[in-house]
Amino acid sequence: MFKKILVALDHSKADSVLVPQVKQLAALTQAEILLLHVSTGWAAQWQENLNLSDSKEIKEDRQYLEGVAQELRDEGFRVTTRHERGEPARAILQTAREEQCDLIAMAAHGHKLIADLIHGTTIPKVRHASEVPIFLVKAKPD
Repeated sequence: MFKKILVALDHSKADSVLVPQVKQLAALTQAEILLLHVSTGWAAQWQENLNLSDSKEIKEDRQYLEGVAQELRDEGFRVTTRHERGEPARAILQTAREEQCDLIAMAAHGHKLIADLIHGTTIPKVRHASEVPIFLVKAKPD
């Protein structure tokens, strides 16, 4: 069934709803888990072009990503990580292709109208362009 699940973490409370669901699926299918986080701040967007060093955001994001990975490894899951910078939908789709993932798991925040303009529309972009199935988990309200 699934051999490699890309889990798009957004470093929010939503991850605490998404990760347990992915753990159940990975345990059932014996799948490897690839944790991906995409940093989106100003420094992350311009780091390469301006030759900037890692910002506080990027350092915290990488630390968070490794912390989640270690927790999963401690529970016996096969886990790899990948940290990207830039536009989340593009990074998720590109990573899924490059890493040959056969499922993308994401948390849906349930934004509507104005909130979508502020918080983005990553899921619709991924949903329309993905070549693999998408597993969506509804995040609990903040």
